[in-house]
Order: sequence, then C-alpha cells, then structure tokens
Amino acid sequence: MSATPKSFRVVVLVKATPNPSRKYGETVCCAGVTADGQWKRLYPVRFRHLQDNKFKRWDWVNFQFRPPTGDHRPESCHVFEDRIEVDGSLGERERVTLLSPLILPSTREATARGLSLTLIRPTKSKFKYRRKSPEIVATEREAYRYAARQMSLLDKELEAFEPLPYAFAFSYEDAYGKHTMQCGDWETSATFWRHRKMYGEQAALDHLSKTFNEEYPRKGMVFAMGTIRKRPSQWMLLGVIRLDELRQESFQF
Repeated sequence: MSATPKSFRVVVLVKATPNPSRKYGETVCCAGVTADGQWKRLYPVRFRHLQDNKFKRWDWVNFQFRPPTGDHRPESCHVFEDRIEVDGSLGERERVTLLSPLILPSTREATARGLSLTLIRPTKSKFKYRRKSPEIVATEREAYRYAARQMSLLDKELEAFEPLPYAFAFSYEDAYGKHTMQCGDWETSATFWRHRKMYGEQAALDHLSKTFNEEYPRKGMVFAMGTIRKRPSQWMLLGVIRLDELRQESFQF
C-alpha cells in the first residue's frame, strides 16, 4: 500500500445520518462525484468535529485519502478529514448536465456494472414514516452516547447525537420492480428536527410528506443509493436529491 496520499475533488451528494462507531466514534458516510463523473465514497468523516471545513450538499470539496483496509468497494476512500477543503459549489444549471449520465435504471444494473454507488430516478414513490418503539430509541440513544465518549484529547466535546423518534422510508418502483427502503439521508432528518422545533411534530411530518410526495416528484427527484460494506449485495437509500430531468433541446432546421 502506498504511503503517499492521493487527492480528488468531488461535488458532495450524500451525507448519511451519523453512525455510532466503536472505532471512530460518531462517523458520517459521505459520497460525491468528480467533474468527470467518478463516484467517490469519503469515510470516515466525523462531520460534527469538523470546524472551518464543514460542507453541505452541492459543495465542491478537495480531499486527500489512502486506500481503505477491509473495504474493497472500488469507490471507497479512507479520508484524512483534517485535509478536507471546501472549494465552491455546483450551480443549479450544471447539476443536470453532470449527474444525468450517472442515473441508472435500477440498483441491479449498478451491481452488474460493479458499482457500489449510483443514482436512480424512482417512479410511483411514496414517503412513509412510523414511530419507533421507546426501546429502539433508547438503544440508539445509548449507542450515540457511547460514541460521543470515544474522542481524543484534541477533539471538541459534543453533545450526543439525538436519534429520530420516527423511521423514514420510501416505497418506489424502478426498472427492476417494487422496493421499500429506509431513508438514511441526514438532510431529511435535519429538516424534521428544524421544523419540529419551529412548528411542532405533526407539522414537521406533514412538511416532509408534502415535500417528498408532491413537490419533489413533480419537479424531479433522484435517489442516491449505496451498498453496505459487510453486505455488498444490499443497497441502502442514502440521499434524496431534487434534480430536474434532462430535456432534449429542440433544433430548428
């Protein structure tokens, strides 16, 4: 394994909900694509520990990495989080041009191509939610508390991440058939917490339902999908992205 770090520049598409890790504490799986359409998975990123280099969806970021150990997915990069640099953002007009070639008919097609990250454009999608049991929330809360204690002396102390009281999911269809997947998109979770604080819990749920069942499908929506390292044949819904459909230009002769 080469000791010399490699570098890439990607536009960020995925920031998954923080995951409590016994090895790294609280980590976030992030992913993006290069200007020439290559997927890159950035891990481990302890996002809430980042300072001036915090990034959001559609930001261009420069990062350095080494090949990961124990993760053989081709897009995976073991990132040096202290070397992440935000370098502008991708404008709305450029998003369709960059991402449309990456949209595949299904995750089955992505698997056939040897990919572990992809975009799909779902049809007949339906956003759903259900309240978690108190036992599940308590177990998740304790896992996040444990992760918050796993920090070095140089880390900024953070409050433990609060788990969602609801499980969010989408049912949808793609070229391979019907599916239901739990939503691991951090932006969706953050939107829930933000609206609940301002307007109340039911209003927050109603806002998400209107956004994902009416607004996004009408304007254009894609799912960012990724596989699990330990179960590479299993796909997860990591990001819900508003993206116009690519329209063919009309030509006059």
